[in-house]
Amino acid sequence: NLSDALKKLKITTTDSTADSLEGCLDCLLQALAQNNTETSEKIQKSGVLQVFASLLTPQSSCTAKVANIIAEVARNEFMRNPCVDAGLIPPLVQLLNCKDQEVLLQTGRALGNICYDSHEGRNAVDHAGGAHIVVDHIRSLCSKTDPASEKLLTVFCGMLMNYSNENDTLQSQLINMGVIPTLVKLLGIHCQNAALTEMCLVAFGNLAELESSKEQFAYTNIAEELVKLFKKQIEHDKKEMIFEVLAPLAENDVIKLQLVEAGLVECLLEIVQKTVDSDKEDDIAELKTASDLMVLLLLGDESMQKLFEGGKGSVFQRVLSWIPSNSHQLQLAGALAIANFARNDGNCIHMVDNGIVQKLMDLLDRHVEDGNVTVQHAALSALRNLAIPVVNKAKMLSAGVAEAVLKFLRSEMPPVQFKLLGTLRMLIDAQAEAAEQLGKNVKLVERLVEWCEAKDHAGVMGESNRLLSALIRHSKSKDVIRTIVQSGGIKHLVTMATSEHVIMQNEALVALALIAALELVTAEKDLENAQLVQILHRLLSDDRSAPEIKYNSMVLICALIGSEPLQKEVQSMAFLEVVSKLRSHENKTVAQQASLTEQRLAVES
Repeated sequence: NLSDALKKLKITTTDSTADSLEGCLDCLLQALAQNNTETSEKIQKSGVLQVFASLLTPQSSCTAKVANIIAEVARNEFMRNPCVDAGLIPPLVQLLNCKDQEVLLQTGRALGNICYDSHEGRNAVDHAGGAHIVVDHIRSLCSKTDPASEKLLTVFCGMLMNYSNENDTLQSQLINMGVIPTLVKLLGIHCQNAALTEMCLVAFGNLAELESSKEQFAYTNIAEELVKLFKKQIEHDKKEMIFEVLAPLAENDVIKLQLVEAGLVECLLEIVQKTVDSDKEDDIAELKTASDLMVLLLLGDESMQKLFEGGKGSVFQRVLSWIPSNSHQLQLAGALAIANFARNDGNCIHMVDNGIVQKLMDLLDRHVEDGNVTVQHAALSALRNLAIPVVNKAKMLSAGVAEAVLKFLRSEMPPVQFKLLGTLRMLIDAQAEAAEQLGKNVKLVERLVEWCEAKDHAGVMGESNRLLSALIRHSKSKDVIRTIVQSGGIKHLVTMATSEHVIMQNEALVALALIAALELVTAEKDLENAQLVQILHRLLSDDRSAPEIKYNSMVLICALIGSEPLQKEVQSMAFLEVVSKLRSHENKTVAQQASLTEQRLAVES
């Protein structure tokens, strides 16, 4: 029957009656319903696709059936390009202007299916201007709630979704057409229609990845609509779909606050409470998504402060209760949430005064042996942030934070190493006694020297160098310097003086100046081997060196002259010339130091 129908179609399109045409098309639709793939292959081979282009006219009574056949064959990936090549897109797009609902429905399906995962299909629809017409239809149908209109809206939203999926250019085009406010309005009006809401959500998920879309979303009531929809969901899959839209939207600070005000946090806390003790796969996934989203909402300054409520907020209290929980996911989210709350001094001081440090140390203790890296990393992040305000340092040191952190020196995980170093560096800032104690800890110093060579992990390497320098700068202790010399740390401090970051260069030069002032004889050989004098000559000669680098380099030169071998190196390198030029430097402090250094060099020579 199918072969006959295809033959007939090829001959009869020119001079057939509508009835014989209808019969052939019905036969094709029946065959497609029974075996879509095989029938599609036959249709392609028969060359009938080209014939369809001439049948797609608003005047013909068969148009809806032809569009339906195209929609069915385009469900097969191998048929999409042939549909484009047969020139079907321009006539299909033209049909979007007609008034007949059935024609619009089948045309929308056909275009949507041809665009699915097909670069050529999308380009052809774009070229023919199809998206514009569809967006206009959605706008005019938006408020109609009769079943036929809702069906059409569902198809059109699906078509736009397939059209723009994973294509930034076409997504931007839709955003510029102002599709976002329309879709948000649609979601509000048709929230009872499951199929349509689902299409809207997938379309939002597509568009929400783009930065430009978030600005548009922020001007709509999307937060309110999504939270309202979320509260009604019982099925895991539906919640998951909404989560997939919420996560990219919640990266925008304005929307974060809107979500908090719309009551999303309460929904998330409820999910956590319901799923925390479950071992069902869906519940575990929901717990993870909800707690991750909670942490994301706390990344915005305004939303975070709103939930902190001066440390009295019920949300803050609930998050605290996650830390001693038995769920790794909740421990992780709890520690990350604390790290986010600890983004301003007031919050940090309040939390330390209210015993948060002990909770985090207990959590770390639980993970020394079983070594859950993400939890270790999160708890250390929280402690590092809490240690930033000056008043917290001594309190945290006397609570034993340094000892708790040192238990992770054995870790082979760069993220944990990085946070561990940062936490210790924050703790000893201007704390001479603690810096001395840690600086004499041979195990720690040896590990730092080892990490100073972690070329694969720039962060760990940088933080190790900075901590080495900080131990010297804050302790000003001869014992610490000797420990660092014995462990082979001097060469790393000299290398650090050539860093591309001025702050690190400066920290290195100040530490080296202290070494030269307090323990020059002990460090002499290492300083010579590390070619410090040549490096200082380079820093002083380079016009791009910052004023503080020039100043500290000259201070260091004056200190190095106290060592005979280093003084010889200084004399052999014509430092006088470089320094005398700096006497006229625009920075007064540099110019003054240049005069002093010149006098010292002149006396020594």
